[in-house]
Amino acid sequence: MTTPESASPTLPPFTRARALISARALRGNLKFLSGKAGVPLLWPMKANAYGHGVEAVAPVAAESEAVWGMAVATPAEALELSSVLHGLNCPKPVVLFGASFPDEWPALVAAGVQLTVSTYAEAAALPSGARAHLKVNTGMNRLGASPAEAVAVGRRLQERGQLAGVFSHFSEAEEADQTLSRQQFRTFQEVARHFPEALHHMGNSSAVLNLGPLPGMDLARPGLSSYGVMPSPGTPELTPAMTLQARITYLHTAAAGERVSYNGLTTLQRDTLIATLPIGYADGYPRRATGQAEVLLAGERRPVLGRVCMDQLMVDATGLDVSTGDWVTLWGQDAGGRELHVSEVAQWSEMAEYEILTRLSVRVERVAVP
Repeated sequence: MTTPESASPTLPPFTRARALISARALRGNLKFLSGKAGVPLLWPMKANAYGHGVEAVAPVAAESEAVWGMAVATPAEALELSSVLHGLNCPKPVVLFGASFPDEWPALVAAGVQLTVSTYAEAAALPSGARAHLKVNTGMNRLGASPAEAVAVGRRLQERGQLAGVFSHFSEAEEADQTLSRQQFRTFQEVARHFPEALHHMGNSSAVLNLGPLPGMDLARPGLSSYGVMPSPGTPELTPAMTLQARITYLHTAAAGERVSYNGLTTLQRDTLIATLPIGYADGYPRRATGQAEVLLAGERRPVLGRVCMDQLMVDATGLDVSTGDWVTLWGQDAGGRELHVSEVAQWSEMAEYEILTRLSVRVERVAVP
């Protein structure tokens, strides 16, 4: 990974917090997952590429042989990603996984976005030129036509020359017992076999890693794992793509017995050098990590002192050779190669890794590194 120091010249002058996004890690993850699934990827890039930044991540998708296309959750995301890909001269398709309304269809179709269809009424009303993926509800009960209705919906799309794909979603492929997942897949196959010319896809991260190649599938859709993160770390082939850092803005010594931050949750046991960082829960660093959080500072793990604030947090820097302007790693890998995994932050916060990553706000500069 490119070190933080070598990435610094690309930063705007007012950057206080940054997320370094490693293209090398993303490329390796995509190649591994495509090989594991045995098919190309329809790469989920919803929620600002799982917090990594669409503009930082899209160039990797554009050049990766492992990626067939990209998927998002909302019409606004679809139009944004389509615009970014157009700027990259990338012809790969964008698929909208979420529902859309008829008044949104003209703009989406004009941008080449492929839609999700769950009902016969939608299939009958799509405008000319639309391409759609039939969503089949196999047990998630979120979107999708029931298995009993799905064939009729798909045939309606097929008659109009608009059927691009057929797909469903596993609800618990991360569980050790795969009985329900295999049942869901059999249900999906019963519908998908009626449409052999369409692209079939169902495998999310857990399915790709736990079930491997799924018979008859043309694409796979690993989301979180493609960014190098899994709820249970232990897949050495995956490398986290994001390193979150903030600069020290203030250093001062507080005396033993003084308290730190709101509500005085931390009482200092000795004279303490406190480093203040300009990042807090408004930036996406979880307030619920208060009392457990650590950061990587000058090559050491150091505790966050007191309650995480909206815009700042404080760290014990006692005994370290640090200065204002130094970068501190909140998760990811520091310049010396030490790592603090985002899964640790999730555990401290009693949150899922998905939540930690996608809550990262626009105040954090995304910086693509080789």
